[in-house]
Amino acid sequence: MKFSAQRETLLFPLQHVFGAVERKQTSPILGNVLIQAKNGTLTMTGTDNEIEMQATAELHIDQDGDLTVQARKLLDICKNLPEAARIDLEVSDGKVKFKSGRSRFVLATLPAKEFPILKPLDNAQIVSLSAQELLHCIRSTSFSMAQQDVRFYLNGMLLEISSDRLSCVATDGHRLAYSQLSTDANPSDPVRAIIPRKSVSELQRLLGSVDDDEIVQLAITQQHLQIQVGDVRLSTKLIEGRFPDYNRVIPIDGDKEITVDGNTLKAALTRASVVSSEKYRGVRLSLETGVLSISSNNPDQEEAVDEMEVEYTGDKAEIGFNVTYLLDVLNSVTTENVRILLKDGNSSALVMPEDTSDSKYVVMPMRL
Repeated sequence: MKFSAQRETLLFPLQHVFGAVERKQTSPILGNVLIQAKNGTLTMTGTDNEIEMQATAELHIDQDGDLTVQARKLLDICKNLPEAARIDLEVSDGKVKFKSGRSRFVLATLPAKEFPILKPLDNAQIVSLSAQELLHCIRSTSFSMAQQDVRFYLNGMLLEISSDRLSCVATDGHRLAYSQLSTDANPSDPVRAIIPRKSVSELQRLLGSVDDDEIVQLAITQQHLQIQVGDVRLSTKLIEGRFPDYNRVIPIDGDKEITVDGNTLKAALTRASVVSSEKYRGVRLSLETGVLSISSNNPDQEEAVDEMEVEYTGDKAEIGFNVTYLLDVLNSVTTENVRILLKDGNSSALVMPEDTSDSKYVVMPMRL
């Protein structure tokens, strides 16, 4: 293999695939990136055997070939070279040699044939979506995914695509986030797939780097999902299992409704969280006509009380929440005002943007 390229030509695909590279280095080859040069196309691939990311770039290639090289070292070299630097790459005697200006690097390689590549998907269903719509749904829900839960189906996000609706759902058992949008994707069969947490994070990062009008193509089977975004392709195994029936979790009997400025509420919760218990992070919301009181305390007998005006007329109510869960929800709501529906201190709260029910957030109460 031999070619010359601008620093940015190598850095673009490398940065995209690096997120899929195995962090724990359980196998040396999984810490490497696969580089393939053929017919004027440079292809880079990273994988951890669960998620695979592949990116391509067009450039003049003097000699075709393939190799794998340690991904972190290659990324650090490219990032720390000057902008617009020219890089000459050549492979000989099992080593890859980089030359740029007066800088020289020689890195060890491993055989490309040992690198695990995901086979093309057979009989996959193809669906096209707006990148911006998919990104909106992911951003609105991904924070609610579980982390290393024994209920493995919670360690990811549920993606559903029907003839006219795109929706994403995530829950960790203490909170649930749901977001939907109208779409004209019209798949031949309804899509219902649980995407692993790491893949969701990489997909969100990838979608955030493209233009708003970009169209993404999804290829879906029962076990795998491939998403093509421009010159980058993300492939992932799907989580097997039955995702909870989220419609049964979303409360419909909340008889106490508050409308409040989201930023004001967020600031009050943040202040109250300063003295909340570090272990439980609990805050108490006390509601009466026109006033919402937020209070917290800790084992050191410290306490905080914050009052704010709200649009509410009704009976008094008191309920405790994990303040982190409430703040995560408020950070995801994009409207100025939010609606909060409550029933009693033992029932979940439903939080929604003021002007739409396309996004819904459920937060379980906690005893204080």
